[in-house]
Amino acid sequence: MLTRIDHIGIACFDLDKTVDFYRATYGFEVFHSEINEEQGVREAMLKINETSDGGASYLQLLEPTRDDSTVAKWLAKHGEGVHHIAFGTADVDTEAADIKAKGVRVLYDEPRTGSMGSRITFLHPKDCHGVLTELVTARGADGPSAADGH
Repeated sequence: MLTRIDHIGIACFDLDKTVDFYRATYGFEVFHSEINEEQGVREAMLKINETSDGGASYLQLLEPTRDDSTVAKWLAKHGEGVHHIAFGTADVDTEAADIKAKGVRVLYDEPRTGSMGSRITFLHPKDCHGVLTELVTARGADGPSAADGH
């Protein structure tokens, strides 16, 4: 079951400049930042609020670290803006399998490591009315996928 909007991913050319905008305009502060080598991005997670299921909702700002990354290709085609929406779930494996059984393409055979040690997978935007959709199980979330330390 999907439990919340985990985050909205926003692609940007200059992460520091974009963080400054969200800080000055809305008062949002960086909760977490990291470089994800596998995905070729430098990111900042700005916490928006806590949620009733113990999680939180974030804005995820993404700056590509290499030209062949998915985010770099997306920026070249679309420019800065909303890249994807991510829904939280206690069990990304089960949720992805259930959605795949409904005919939606899941982009990864096995979930990968995402921000803050989460487990993630993506759904094909052509099957989701043009929206790249991510499924996220937060590190330490209840459920079978959290038991293995991911």
